[in-house]
Amino acid sequence: MEKLYLRIVLLCTVCFSSLAQDPQFSQFYAAPLYQNPAFAGGAYAPRLIANYRNQWPSINANFVTASFSVDHYIEKLNSGIGVLITNDSQGPGRIKSTDFSAIYSYQLRINEENFLRLGVQGTYANKSLNYLGLTFGDQYTNSGYTGNPSNDPFADKNNIQPIQYIDFSGGALFYNSRSWLGVAAHHINQPGYTFLTSTGGIPSYLPMKLSVSGGLKIPLANPYSNAANVDREFSVSPAFLYKRQGKFDQLDLGFYATYSPLTLGLWYRGIPIKKKDITRTNHDALIFLVGVRQDNFSIGYSYDVTVSSLGVSTGGSHEISIAYQFEPIETKRSRNRRNKKELSCPKF
Repeated sequence: MEKLYLRIVLLCTVCFSSLAQDPQFSQFYAAPLYQNPAFAGGAYAPRLIANYRNQWPSINANFVTASFSVDHYIEKLNSGIGVLITNDSQGPGRIKSTDFSAIYSYQLRINEENFLRLGVQGTYANKSLNYLGLTFGDQYTNSGYTGNPSNDPFADKNNIQPIQYIDFSGGALFYNSRSWLGVAAHHINQPGYTFLTSTGGIPSYLPMKLSVSGGLKIPLANPYSNAANVDREFSVSPAFLYKRQGKFDQLDLGFYATYSPLTLGLWYRGIPIKKKDITRTNHDALIFLVGVRQDNFSIGYSYDVTVSSLGVSTGGSHEISIAYQFEPIETKRSRNRRNKKELSCPKF
């Protein structure tokens, strides 16, 4: 366990002192505004979404991420607007960040069935490091912890300052009632990102994150087609998300099956054909999902089983998504077109 903890700490140090990486959600389809700003207004009604993720809870170096978003579609402007707040805590509360984002999207009609959305996002971010209680490599010998002061620049609180920056992102989304395909670029301006202000601090930046996502919604014949079940949805939806940030890339691939009000899903994260080194392949996790949607309310729970070399002793990852969609603000135009425009993405 000590070796595992050390590996996690080293991973955190590398990610956040050189090229930082964004938090992730296994239920990426249930965090649409976090995934791509072009999704803003995609429900054609006011919508509230909350997401929570606790990664590796069994060790003292876990990652906890929470986000909350609200978005709405403005029919007469063919536009969506949204607000996204994301909070991330790494290790035992050592590195904390809070992002506030304003999002705008515009919808273009290609033909009766196909649409294109373009979205932009502006973000104010604040990140801080709690150095109290940290120990450093020069405080250890073969006999263990010495208790001597450290010469590491992170050990001097005067060198550590909170990070504040402005960030810009954009995305595009093509969709119809049966499929969707989106691309997004986050951190286009690649803002500066370093806690050290003293001479000799290593300059760093937040690298651009590029992502591609898509999926299909395949309706199935209802096995119980009596009057009581005629309105129940029965469908299967394969979907994927590929993302690349700096030297890191990852693929989420799987499906969810819905027989309303219940949804079940199975996903794989990793790129098995890509070698990390000579002996190991790039496996990360298997993800199991269960979700329930009742009227305008939906909730989903997923669990990541770690299949990488870190092993199941990390405790995997727990994730919860909750959404509430208000009734649409109907106009004559929206009543005539809304059913044809509705996204095929899941609502849990």
